[in-house]
Amino acid sequence: MDQSYSKEHETLMPELEAREPGLAESGVTEPGVEALSSSEGIEIATETLGQRSRRITAEIWLPHSLEQIWQLLTDYDHLADFIPNLDQSRILASPDAHTTRIEQIGAECFLAIRFCARVVLDMAESFPHRIDFQMVEGDFRSFSGSWNLQPQAQAGQAGTHLHYVVQIEPTRLMPIGLIERHLRKNLILNLAAIRQQADRVYSV
Repeated sequence: MDQSYSKEHETLMPELEAREPGLAESGVTEPGVEALSSSEGIEIATETLGQRSRRITAEIWLPHSLEQIWQLLTDYDHLADFIPNLDQSRILASPDAHTTRIEQIGAECFLAIRFCARVVLDMAESFPHRIDFQMVEGDFRSFSGSWNLQPQAQAGQAGTHLHYVVQIEPTRLMPIGLIERHLRKNLILNLAAIRQQADRVYSV
């Protein structure tokens, strides 16, 4: 069965401004994948896996080392200090010595109603390239994914290519279209916030 796709561009402003969908200049994306980009150099792609299941990927280049970006991402107790819409993030006692268990609570306003989502995640770290996460408790039916870090130079400047992927299935009480749109918007804001924090902490 044929699947359609669309290509959109989003500009990162104080309020995200969505433009009309159109084909990307670089060509056609994979069927069933919706791709977005921002003026901040952030790429977002959404893949429909089932009626209520989505895989969302995001990537950005950062002019900082793997070790520096790793340090930011794994400072779990302080992520809420700079990640938008993340109210709480803290390390919990973990039953497995090979993982770090964290609790995160995010807040979002839908139609003037404040909505909070809680997840408890097991983080499996493979320094300095990969962090896998799996929900063990929370407000979704499933929530899992990974952070991937690879060294990458741009215009002769050393840096890190940061790639994020999450596979999510909300409960029946959550409208998947609304959750998907807000996840995409928040990922752009979150990756931009990671870059701003890295610039603030590590730039000379």
